[in-house]
Amino acid sequence: MRELLEDKPFSWTTTVALAVAFQLVPIVYLVTTLISGADAWPFATMVALLSCVGATGLMLFFSLNPDQLRSAYTEAALNTASDTLEDVLHGLTPEAAQKVCERLLAESSAMAIAITDTERVLGYVGEYEADFPPGSRIHTEATRDVLRNGEMRSFTTSMRVHGARDPRIIPAGIVGPLVVGGKPVGTLKFYFHSSRQLNRTQYALVSGFAELLSTQLAIHELERQTELRAHAEIKALQAQINPHFLFNTLNTIAAFTRTDPLRARELLREFSSFYRATLENSGALIAVTREIAQTKRYLTFEKARFGDDRILDSFEIEPGLEDMQVPAFIIQPIVENAVRHAMRDEGPLHINVTVRADGEDAAAIEIADDGVGMEPEKVAALFSAVATEPSPDPSQQTARGEKGAGVALRNVADRVRHFYGPTSYVKVLSEPNKGTTFVLRLDMRGSMLSQE
Repeated sequence: MRELLEDKPFSWTTTVALAVAFQLVPIVYLVTTLISGADAWPFATMVALLSCVGATGLMLFFSLNPDQLRSAYTEAALNTASDTLEDVLHGLTPEAAQKVCERLLAESSAMAIAITDTERVLGYVGEYEADFPPGSRIHTEATRDVLRNGEMRSFTTSMRVHGARDPRIIPAGIVGPLVVGGKPVGTLKFYFHSSRQLNRTQYALVSGFAELLSTQLAIHELERQTELRAHAEIKALQAQINPHFLFNTLNTIAAFTRTDPLRARELLREFSSFYRATLENSGALIAVTREIAQTKRYLTFEKARFGDDRILDSFEIEPGLEDMQVPAFIIQPIVENAVRHAMRDEGPLHINVTVRADGEDAAAIEIADDGVGMEPEKVAALFSAVATEPSPDPSQQTARGEKGAGVALRNVADRVRHFYGPTSYVKVLSEPNKGTTFVLRLDMRGSMLSQE
């Protein structure tokens, strides 16, 4: 995506402007002459020249000022990326692949776009569509080479391939790998009428969307592996990387491409780091400093969305606890819950995260906000929705069917118990109009680390 922001002015802009200019001039000249009569040739000539100057001026404005065009192009690409994520939310099915191909063809200069798995075509849109329907076998050696090596490649020498009806010629193309777990599981292919169309923008499109699809497929694969020991971690990841967060973040970045391109670039880099860390950290024990770094990245996007002065955060780690191992995604979902549910209509929301020792063999992580808080009934429901500190009061026990925020918080609490044993828990303290504090008590004596 970053390459799109840094690309050179588009050559087609100049071409279109010149074509319009040279077609308008004789038309204006002819119409003016017919209206004015034969005696008005000098006047008609002057009008034609002025039209030519005006059209040339427009051409120069657009060709020498590419920022507006580049921002519009980037915004369209980001919107397409957002739609593409939604298409493959449930995996790369033939139906999803076909939708993705349709969206990408409209954003490129390709003659056709295809998506494959390791053996067959999943989706194909564009020229020769009837010859390479979904389900047909992979038809180019370039695709097989990408599947073997896992690296993007292009070809500029025409390839003769056998379609469903007749042999077809594909003049040029770019093939990018779809990678999950370090292994190619498919390809994204752009075909072109000429090798001259294989410019930087087209390479960036193939590379960027191949990486985006690979990331989403990796998330889907994590969701599918329900029999792994870290089932609770996978559920937490599912709650963490939700489509609404992705779409809101992409839309925010798209808006900044018009108003603040430099910040848009920074957000794109942070978004890449955030997504990559999310996949790398899934199901793992990591240093608490890494979990806090990921939480700060998340807040970067929310500050961009709501305004820097609407969320004020602070983080404090007691010396000696910086390398304490914690499950990934036990702080960020709680902070996200505060942003989504505790923020008032006006004024800043303060979020304070503290990591401290709690006795000789335990630690506590506190996430406090000064937001709208919760009524006792809602706190009670939240208590029952997460694996909280045991309560002797039966009235505090309600159904575990709480949705929304309760799902993400229950995943956090389940993993606290999973990694640290039954003496560890999540406790929630809240008062209306004063704020909410989550306390995660981690008993190291019963943790997985103490058993290794």
